[in-house]
Amino acid sequence: MAADTGSRKDKKKKKKGKAKADDPEVEEGTSGEEDLLLRCQELEAKALRAHADYQNLKRRAQADLEAGLRRQMTPLLDDLLLVLDFLDMALASPATHAETKNLAMGVEMTRNKFVQALEASDVVAIDTSGKFDPVLHDASEAVEDPDQEPGTILATLRRGYKWQEHVLRPAQVKVVAGDLKLDDVVVDEEADESDAETPDRNEAGE
Repeated sequence: MAADTGSRKDKKKKKKGKAKADDPEVEEGTSGEEDLLLRCQELEAKALRAHADYQNLKRRAQADLEAGLRRQMTPLLDDLLLVLDFLDMALASPATHAETKNLAMGVEMTRNKFVQALEASDVVAIDTSGKFDPVLHDASEAVEDPDQEPGTILATLRRGYKWQEHVLRPAQVKVVAGDLKLDDVVVDEEADESDAETPDRNEAGE
């Protein structure tokens, strides 16, 4: 009797195990979880791609905006810098009489206000102290100087300016020759030709 009872229990267990294995609801539940996981992974990948596309579009739009602003502002700033050059030339003229000294003071005040307005718009003068930098400077003149290291800036011939890290015009400088490349030295050929064609005043008077 005991043996028969054990045999019946074993048969019942086998039938239950087989029923669970053949149960379509169990298989459907497992397949549904896998599909849901795959769907979540696909949505996550799409979200990451959309975020990357948005960031790229944002960077391109910002770059286009800055380029357009630079194209519009650069001609205006160039004209303003020319006005500043005229003010500097006026101040460089000797003022010996009281009237011309007062005029020079007015010009200097005007120049200072003008420079402040430019600096408020992120237009600043290029530093010409120290070593020559071909990105920021034009070597208009190179001379030998055994007491100075090659590439040292000796004098500023014309101020340079930059706007928001964009070089509006490089500074024209006088440097110590030595390690400068020939391309770094800028020669104003038009000025040389003009000097050659202009007769000496004494000769003209004669």
